[in-house]
This record gives sequence, structure tokens and C-alpha cells, in this order.
Amino acid sequence: MLDWLIKNYIEIIGAFLGLFYVVLSVRQNISLWFIGILTSAFYIIVFFNSKLYANMSLQFYYLIMSIYGWYFWKHTQNNPQISGGILPVRTISNKIIIWCMLIGLSLLILLFVILEQYTDSPFPGWDSFTTMLSIIATWMLTRKYIENWLLWIISDTASVGLYFYMKLYPTTILFFIYTIMAVIGFIEWKKTILIKR
Repeated sequence: MLDWLIKNYIEIIGAFLGLFYVVLSVRQNISLWFIGILTSAFYIIVFFNSKLYANMSLQFYYLIMSIYGWYFWKHTQNNPQISGGILPVRTISNKIIIWCMLIGLSLLILLFVILEQYTDSPFPGWDSFTTMLSIIATWMLTRKYIENWLLWIISDTASVGLYFYMKLYPTTILFFIYTIMAVIGFIEWKKTILIKR
């Protein structure tokens, strides 16, 4: 057991940080973005070692989006038009849904082709699908669109099977908990919707 802990300590730390991240997300706490940076740094290593290159690349995206999310959420605190200085939870418009679908399909195809043709990824389709959903869901989270939780439920559920098969057991447990927390996040955020756009 001790050998396993020593061998997998990076994944274990990343998983604990990831749990903290999702709890802060549900609570709409701006500190989630700092924890997101740390979580991504650990998971770049984990996914590189597991040859899940799309998921590894996703962690770099998370780093950038964590900085953007922190800035966007922080900027609203200084906006007198925002009640209480807190960006409200919103619903996404039909126009943005269509754009997200088009971008998502394009990303899925692009990622699949790259992984299939240029890497030794064992599951290019699965890896591409979860990565595409995560990219869009993260952007939605930065804008506080409640629908981000629906995408996370799909992505996290699909990831549970992938990570279990790859024997990334702490990450499998993390994503199982992520799935449950995404349901809770949707329920909690729904209680606070202030603006529909």
C-alpha cells in the first residue's frame, strides 16, 4: 500500500485538489480558480504519463481559463451594475448554444484526427469526447452559465469509465465524486439564477 501511495502521490494530490476545486465551484467561491491552477499542474503530469494527450492538453487550457475565470469573476466585484458585486448565475441563450454545438463538433473532429493520426493514445474517440465537453463546460463556468453543470455530468460520467480502464484509480474516484457534485452544483446554482440571457 505504501509503495502504491509513493508511486501515485502526484495523482493523489491532484485528486484532492480537484475535490476542493469542485466544492468551491458549487459554492461560487472565486478561490476555485487558484485551486484550478494547482490541480491542472498535477494532472498535466498524470495524463502525460498515461498517454491521454487530449486530457493532458486540456489541463493547459484549464490553466489559462483559471486565470481568465478569476479575472472575469473579480472584475464583476467592481461593477456597480452587478448586484452585491457578485456575478449572477445565468442561463445560456439559444444563439450561444448553437455556437457551442458548432465549436464542440469541430473540436471533437479535430482532436480525434490529431490523436488517431499522430499519437499512441489508446482511446482517441473517448479522450476527444471528454476533452471537448470539458473545454466548453469550463468556458461556461467562467461566465456562470448554469448549463456548465449539465456538460460536466456527461463528461465526468464518461471519464469515470476511461480512467478506471486506464487504472487511474484515484482519478476514477475523483470523477465519480465530480459527477455527483455536478448534480449538486446544478441544483444549488438553480436556486440563485438572477438573470436569463
